Amino acid sequence: MNVKNLLRSVMIAVLFAITVPAISSPLDLATVNPGKPGKDAQAAAQPLLNRLNEIKAMDKSSLTKTERKDLRNEVKDIKKELKANSRGIYLSIGAVVIIILLLILLL
Repeated sequence: MNVKNLLRSVMIAVLFAITVPAISSPLDLATVNPGKPGKDAQAAAQPLLNRLNEIKAMDKSSLTKTERKDLRNEVKDIKKELKANSRGIYLSIGAVVIIILLLILLL
């Protein structure tokens, strides 16, 4: 049983070492509903989504190589901005695998 307890302790230590909480900006809970994005966030996201739809609908065959590259960079920037504005919980694949393994071992 001593080895089993040691294994559990090591697995828990590895779990805590790998699953580092993400750094986020402080939120005012009185003004933000955690489940739903605010109206301001939706209003700010709508022009970005419209631009993404415009780019998707564009005929890119007539564009030059540099113009296509600029469009790709613009799409990447828009997606990064949308991702930064969205609120959600993200778990890495490694953290999920470790959690599942711990549940299997402990249960």
